[in-house]
Amino acid sequence: MTSDAETRQPPPPSSEPILQGGAWLPHGYRLDPHSHVQGQLVYAAAGALATVTRRGTWVAPANRVTWTPPPFAHSHRFYGETDVRLVVVPLDLCARLVDHPSVFAVSPLLREALLALTDRPERRSDAHRRLLTVIVDELTDSAEQFLHLPEPGDDRLRAATALLYEDPARPVTLAGLGRTVGASERTLSRLFHTELGMSFHRWRTTLRIHHALVHLADGRSVTDTAMTCGWSNPSSFIDAVTEVIGQTPGRYQAELRKGR
Repeated sequence: MTSDAETRQPPPPSSEPILQGGAWLPHGYRLDPHSHVQGQLVYAAAGALATVTRRGTWVAPANRVTWTPPPFAHSHRFYGETDVRLVVVPLDLCARLVDHPSVFAVSPLLREALLALTDRPERRSDAHRRLLTVIVDELTDSAEQFLHLPEPGDDRLRAATALLYEDPARPVTLAGLGRTVGASERTLSRLFHTELGMSFHRWRTTLRIHHALVHLADGRSVTDTAMTCGWSNPSSFIDAVTEVIGQTPGRYQAELRKGR
């Protein structure tokens, strides 16, 4: 294992993905698609991260932790100056967690355990294992927090969601999207529910919140973020973000600054 100081340094762009420990990563840093033979938890103690798998995209602000079980191929992108913590979960403990990529809420105990496990090099394997067991116990009792955008399969739905990815603030109706991609409003509505498990409105709101968290992590104001991501006024934006991540955008930014 490296020293504590070494584990807190950004890896060079050409290096293999970090498997365990912590690092400060710059805004926009990417880890290309890869997989692990064991499970992995990725926690942004400050900043935010997006995890992409074949099942879709998950976004985790500083009060969430991402879980990727083996052997899912996945990539990461980090937003804002990110204090990232990575924890390897051995196969025997993976069986206690869900068998698909997910995002979990971070309780105060879970946060402290994640920080303690990644702040220092492993010197005593028995103590490391006990702390890791505490983390898994906390995750077992934690509800999944779906800041998740599933990946569509139908070509018409893929075309519709691609347009929204390009411009989340696009003021288009479902009927308007249908005309553009060659599908009726009723067909697109059905596809959103059957393939993505949510309504068009819910999917687009989640997409906009993904983008909003990125802008907030990069230091943009709440009002500017709201307008850029498609909300007509800051109040409705604040309500939407608070409902999804459990805190106001202003509070979220304040905690990011505190974390740094």
